Amino acid sequence: MITLVVFTALSTLSLNMFVPSLANMARDFEADYALLTLAVAGYLGITAVLMLIIGPLSDRYGRRPVMLIALVIFVMASFVCTLATNVWVFLLFRVLQGTIIAGWAIAMAVIRDTFQHKEAARRISLLTMAMSIAPLLGPMLGGVLDELFGWRANFVTYTLFGTLALLLCWFDLGETNLTRSENFRQQLKNYPYLLKSLRYWDYAICMAFSNSGFYVFIAGVPLIAVVMLGLSPALLGVYMGTITIGFTCSTFLSSRLAHRVRLTSLILAGRFIAVTGAVSSLLFFLADMGNALTLFGPLILIGAGNGLTVPNANAGAMSIRPDLAGSAVGLIGALAVGSGGALTALTGTLVSETSGAIPFLTLLLVITLISLVAGIHLKWVTLRGGHDD
Repeated sequence: MITLVVFTALSTLSLNMFVPSLANMARDFEADYALLTLAVAGYLGITAVLMLIIGPLSDRYGRRPVMLIALVIFVMASFVCTLATNVWVFLLFRVLQGTIIAGWAIAMAVIRDTFQHKEAARRISLLTMAMSIAPLLGPMLGGVLDELFGWRANFVTYTLFGTLALLLCWFDLGETNLTRSENFRQQLKNYPYLLKSLRYWDYAICMAFSNSGFYVFIAGVPLIAVVMLGLSPALLGVYMGTITIGFTCSTFLSSRLAHRVRLTSLILAGRFIAVTGAVSSLLFFLADMGNALTLFGPLILIGAGNGLTVPNANAGAMSIRPDLAGSAVGLIGALAVGSGGALTALTGTLVSETSGAIPFLTLLLVITLISLVAGIHLKWVTLRGGHDD
């Protein structure tokens, strides 16, 4: 589990740890700031594509070799980014760092290979809980490194962390995929089977729109909090951590309940909690009672609802066809990243200094309602089909 935590931590830290350095990097490369943001957008784009490929590759060739190759590419790309003096060279190898998304996909598949779906859900909850602090600590660490040593220190750190993960993978990760597919082409042909499964789509929508709520929160809240509510950046950072606190607590609760409560019941409970949070915050602002507490307080419930939903949706999706666990987690991950990116862009068009908080909170409510409908349909399909989820 420690090795799997390291893999998933690295896949999270590689996304956002260097973000506080973007302005300094643009100045150092003598490039536009907008160009440097491709280091984030391009990374997200390549990870969405890679997740469609990594899952089937690991189903065909095994979890261990795919993880080793991904780590080797990540370490080499990180090292080149450290030395890059041309912005286009940097961006190319920054995008290649996206191979580390294998750490998340492989960790999920390894857990599903090793445990039955209820125990897998518990383990995924523990893994998710352990990793929920990474999005908070990453930018903090990156900012400190930039302040002390310059932005390249972030990529030196990536290189060192990647090397550590490579050693852990080599010495600790055994092969867990004991029923490999016959060929890669056949593995890709199995995607239609997953896409035809109503249960898989319900799991995927619950997962994707739960994650999208977090992306929308990150994209929209800073402008509202600073412009409308007058919060300082430091205080904003403290308040933004509240949604992660709710997420962490509920993933721990999920790990304790996984053996006693059906996956679908936990998912549905999470969706009702998230909708309650979104409705409450919107009502406060419609009643002209908007402030930091009425914005962030109810939104803790969205984080708590996601903590019950995400690990169980992952485990459920991989349990539909255990022999396709890698493909299932890859596809659901790609859908989550793709929908998150689209809804983040939509947030940027809806939220402005003049629009206020209502469009943002309405979008957040719509997202949580969509995932709730998927959760209700999942429960209905499961009960009708006699599945023990």
